[in-house]
Amino acid sequence: MKIKTSLLLTGSLCFALSAMTPAHAAVDAGAAQALAKKNDCTKCHAPDKTKKGPSYKKIAAKYKEKKLTEKDAIKQMTEGKKVKLEDGTEEDHKIIETKDPKELSNIAQWILSH
Repeated sequence: MKIKTSLLLTGSLCFALSAMTPAHAAVDAGAAQALAKKNDCTKCHAPDKTKKGPSYKKIAAKYKEKKLTEKDAIKQMTEGKKVKLEDGTEEDHKIIETKDPKELSNIAQWILSH
C-alpha cells in the first residue's frame, strides 16, 4: 500500500511541476524559412555553411556563448546595425520586412535552434 501511495504522490508531483514550466510555442520552421527567403536572408546565411555572413549554426553558438537572447536576435534583424562580414568588411544589416512579433519571435527561435 505504501508503494502505491508513494508512486501516486510522485506521479502527482511530477505532473504538477510540469504544469509550472513555461509553455513555449513550437518553432514553425516552414514559416521561418519562408520569411528568411522572402527577406533574402539566405543570400548571406545558410543553416550550416558560411556564405557572406555566418551560418545559422555559428550565429546560434555565438548567442549561446555570449548569453544573448531571442530579444537580441530580433533587435539585430530589425535595427539595421552594422555587421562585420566573414571577409572582414562591414555593412548595415538588412532590416527584416515584418513587424509581427510572432513572426519575429518564430524566426529568431528558428535561427537560435540551429
